[in-house]
Amino acid sequence: MEEQPIIIKRKKKVVGGHHGGSWKVAFADFATAMMAFFLVLWLTATASPEQKLAVEGYFKDPVGFMEGGARSPVDLGGSASVINEATQDLESNPVQIQDEVVDQLADTLEQRRMEELFQELQERIEQSETLQEFKDQLLIDITDEGLRIQIVDRSGRPMFDSGRAELKYYSQDILFELARTLGSVNNKLSITGHTDATPFVGRPGYTNWELSADRANTARRALVAGGVRLQQIARVVGLSDSVLFDKDSPTAPVNRRISIIVLNKKAADSIETGAGRSDQPLIDLTQPTEEQQQEAREQLERGDWFEERPEPAPGELNW
Repeated sequence: MEEQPIIIKRKKKVVGGHHGGSWKVAFADFATAMMAFFLVLWLTATASPEQKLAVEGYFKDPVGFMEGGARSPVDLGGSASVINEATQDLESNPVQIQDEVVDQLADTLEQRRMEELFQELQERIEQSETLQEFKDQLLIDITDEGLRIQIVDRSGRPMFDSGRAELKYYSQDILFELARTLGSVNNKLSITGHTDATPFVGRPGYTNWELSADRANTARRALVAGGVRLQQIARVVGLSDSVLFDKDSPTAPVNRRISIIVLNKKAADSIETGAGRSDQPLIDLTQPTEEQQQEAREQLERGDWFEERPEPAPGELNW
């Protein structure tokens, strides 16, 4: 019997080629995109409206943004850069406040400060035994100039002796107590002296005008001694009986008073401006007249100013 040949089939296994790890690149791109996404979310949550507008302006017009502002919308520190100029495509909406609104806000703030000081003075009057005893002589109100404190005379209890500018001992204590509060504010102070309509007699040439001014200065010295700074004093005047408290009774004791005003900024500026130096005075008596200037020019041309003067005789003074 004929032998059959043995046939061996060998299957060739084809192994795929190496792909080079491209999936790693794809995963890295994905991780980078996710990191950038979360970074954008973080910047959006922490950025201010102005910074968001800056970023928006950059992506709308990068060229215009670079010409008008920073080179990059986000710096290396992680905070958005704010440009000072608006781009052409980004509409600029500056917040403009009218001068009248600013003045109104300033007046409102000043009024609130005066009301707070008013409450503080009321509390000090209630807490101080000295002020509590003489609170019927203290009149406090708020005027256009600021907070006004008036210390008035009462029957049998005047601030000053008749016709004198020296404070009574209790009047000095009142001013010392008030100075503790007035010295703690930054506002300027105005001090005014008033008298009643009774004419002053006893000293020739000395009237209620001089008396009221002297009393106002005495009150100023007491306030400074009590704690008010010298720089706070803006005005010290005497008004005699020109501004009566009780017009129906010109000789009433209440007309004899010292008025202390905690000036608001507008009133203080008005005093400083009104009393300041004018750039162009209406009349300047220090300037020579045209005739004097012409005479000086002629004298200069003639050379008279260079003439030698004779020596004074011994013992003779020549100014």
